[in-house]
Amino acid sequence: MANTAAAYSSAIDDSSSIASDDEVSRPAPVRRRSSLFSIISDSEPPLPPPDEKDIIAFTSDTRHFNMVRNLHLADLITCMNGFSGFYSIISCLRFILTKQSHYVQRAHFFIALGLFFDFFDGKVARLRNKASLMGQELDSLADLISFGVAPASIAFSLGFQTTVDVLILSFFVLCGLTRLARFNVTVANIPKDQSGKSQYFEGLPIPTSLSLVATMAFWVYKGWYSSELGLPCGVLFSNNFFEFHPIILLFFIHGCCMVSKSLHVPKP
Repeated sequence: MANTAAAYSSAIDDSSSIASDDEVSRPAPVRRRSSLFSIISDSEPPLPPPDEKDIIAFTSDTRHFNMVRNLHLADLITCMNGFSGFYSIISCLRFILTKQSHYVQRAHFFIALGLFFDFFDGKVARLRNKASLMGQELDSLADLISFGVAPASIAFSLGFQTTVDVLILSFFVLCGLTRLARFNVTVANIPKDQSGKSQYFEGLPIPTSLSLVATMAFWVYKGWYSSELGLPCGVLFSNNFFEFHPIILLFFIHGCCMVSKSLHVPKP
């Protein structure tokens, strides 16, 4: 009987030791990309998790400007993505005030520049072999500005300004917001292949809104906006509360595709 009790006690100690080892060895959060360029980063080995000192620095550092001190180079590049999106919005406002087309062309350029930074931050993180504690969150917020709010601002500045137009643009931005939030909480549950790479995107990634940006850039080139030749496809229900431009449905469809759970876009 005593031998049985001793064996049972030893088994409990062993299981506690295993659980303790698992807790110690559990990795810290790593930088996961919320953007289209996770196609590239997922095909490479995952970055090592942040160091213990990085976690302590963000939670216990009391120095002045401690958050800026603790940002990684990749984080700063991600912030440049957010800056590019914001400057695109400012360029749209200048276009509305002046009607000078070079401002809206500048808005298109800065969204493309944001795409470059969105690609480059992940490359820098891999070159330095350093994961960021705040990388995923920063990446999602910057993508929302550059590929959600900025394209909607361009559309508004070109003439999509009726009540229904603005509601559809708001729907598009909110779809991008919820798509990014869903990615952050479900990416670990998306089926992986043998190499650990996600097999598909669940809904369109938000940087695919650049297809809309490219379309609007073509309209500007042709002069198809409100202060020149007018928007393509005209307007329905003129001088009515339900007045809207049919072409705005491109934003509605794209928003639906971003939040779709059944739309699985295979990764190469």
